[in-house]
Amino acid sequence: MSLMDLFILAVGLSMDAFAVSVCKGLSVRQLTWKHACTVGVYFGGFQFLMPLVGFFLGVQFQRYIVSIDHWIAFVLLVLIGANMVRESRDDAEVLNDSFSFLTMLPLAVATSIDALAVGVTFAFLQVSILPAVLFIGCTTFCLSAVGIKIGHAFGSRYRARAELAGGIVLILMGCKILLEHLGFLG
Repeated sequence: MSLMDLFILAVGLSMDAFAVSVCKGLSVRQLTWKHACTVGVYFGGFQFLMPLVGFFLGVQFQRYIVSIDHWIAFVLLVLIGANMVRESRDDAEVLNDSFSFLTMLPLAVATSIDALAVGVTFAFLQVSILPAVLFIGCTTFCLSAVGIKIGHAFGSRYRARAELAGGIVLILMGCKILLEHLGFLG
C-alpha cells in the first residue's frame, strides 16, 4: 500500500469522526482547545486502536482465507463505504454538549468500527501495521480537532457531505484493491 493510498484511506476512515466532531462543535457554546483535543484524542485514539485489533484478528485467520483475501477487503470496504453514504442521507444526530467519558466513549467506538474491519484487510494485504495505524490515528486526531472548530463556526451543513465523501473514498479503495489483485491495475 502506497503512502498516497494510506493517506486516502486515513481521510476516508476519519470522515465519520469528522462528521461527529462537527456535530459536537454545534453543541458547544464556548469552544476551547481542550474540547478540540478531547475529541481528537478519543477519535484518533480509537482510530489507532481498532485497526490494530482488526489486524491481529486478521493475522490469526489469514492462512485459512488467503485465496479470497482481496474479495474480503473489497466487500468490507464497499459495505462500510455504502453504510457511510447511507448515513450521510439520515437526519443530523441529536446534539449533546457533554465531553464526559460516558459520552465520548460510545461515539469513539461507533466512529471506529469501520477501522476494525480495515485492520482485518491490512492483515491480508500485509501492510506494515504500526506506521499505518499511527498515520490513521494522527489523521483522525487532526481532522476531528478541525471538525469541532468547523462545526462551531459554520453549523451542520458539512456533516452529510463529510460522511458521503468518506463513504465514496472507502468504496473506491475497495474497488482499487480488487482491481489490482485481478491484474487490471498496476
